[in-house]
Amino acid sequence: MSNPISVDVWSDIACPWCYVGKRRFEAGLAAFDGRDDVTLTYHSFELAPDTPVDFDGSEVDFLAQHKGIPVDKVEQMLTQMTGLAADEGLDFDYEALAHTNTRKAHEVLHFAKQRGLQLELAERLFAAYFTQGRHLGRDEELADLAAEVGLDRDEVLAALAGGEFVDAVDTDIDQARAYGISGVPFYVIDGRYGVSGAQQPEVFRSALEQARTDGQVAAQ
Repeated sequence: MSNPISVDVWSDIACPWCYVGKRRFEAGLAAFDGRDDVTLTYHSFELAPDTPVDFDGSEVDFLAQHKGIPVDKVEQMLTQMTGLAADEGLDFDYEALAHTNTRKAHEVLHFAKQRGLQLELAERLFAAYFTQGRHLGRDEELADLAAEVGLDRDEVLAALAGGEFVDAVDTDIDQARAYGISGVPFYVIDGRYGVSGAQQPEVFRSALEQARTDGQVAAQ
């Protein structure tokens, strides 16, 4: 019997590399023959915590105004990112994207974790944000998306209104700080190995194999 392998991922729904990394990790996991023994958990990380819930402008406007990047450079970056995402089967639509604060989205992901549907919701939120132009800063919209993966809409709204998972989000962010994580995605495998960024599938597969080998040695 193989030892279980935990994978903890720090990411942000508004992070394009996190969505690309998600696809690459999934490909690496699919190539790992011990994939059935892997448990995956998403953790909160806010790339831009000062982002307003309702930003009046496009993604180009946000990056140009808030990050001080020239408009032509931003447009070039987004074009390149769209191409990289397409290579992973993702259809990014930056013109429709509704830039927003992701704090509430992280709270709902913790709610979904408690109900055993975190992985399903993470995928739904990424798709909603990057490909469908949904507004993930609003409680009603988040509740609608949560309901699509089987969560109770009214319970989601109640949890958001009561701040039920605010502390859980803060705990994740504090842990990221303790690990020295300054950018996402960041993968912690078996609590021992860190993989930073949207690496190629082979990197993830190799890290999983190493974790399994070391776990077997430790168990002897």
